[in-house]
Amino acid sequence: MASLFRPALDLMAQYAAYHRDRRNIATHFIGIPMIVFAMSTLLARAEFSVGAAPMNAAIVAWALSALWYLTRGNLALGVATTVVNGLLTALAMTAAQGSMTSWLVIGVGSFVVG
Repeated sequence: MASLFRPALDLMAQYAAYHRDRRNIATHFIGIPMIVFAMSTLLARAEFSVGAAPMNAAIVAWALSALWYLTRGNLALGVATTVVNGLLTALAMTAAQGSMTSWLVIGVGSFVVG
């Protein structure tokens, strides 16, 4: 549990130690955003309200991840990650509006490919 709360630079150094191969870097550059998109797509259908405001589990997951990234000690990295994840979540919420079949194909398919 303590590893979850390490500073961003420590986490990046650990990641870099294991991910030096160009193919690995390239696949992570594409794959990780696809997985974030996929999870947000699947979570977007879990809708509820907070007072009069419509809400869904994808927004909650984005907000919790933003809080985590913004508290890792590197504000620029935290803001960049939060913005990118927010854009992926917004796209995912649009993708989740289709039929049940398209929602599952997009969500599960993106996860598997990612």
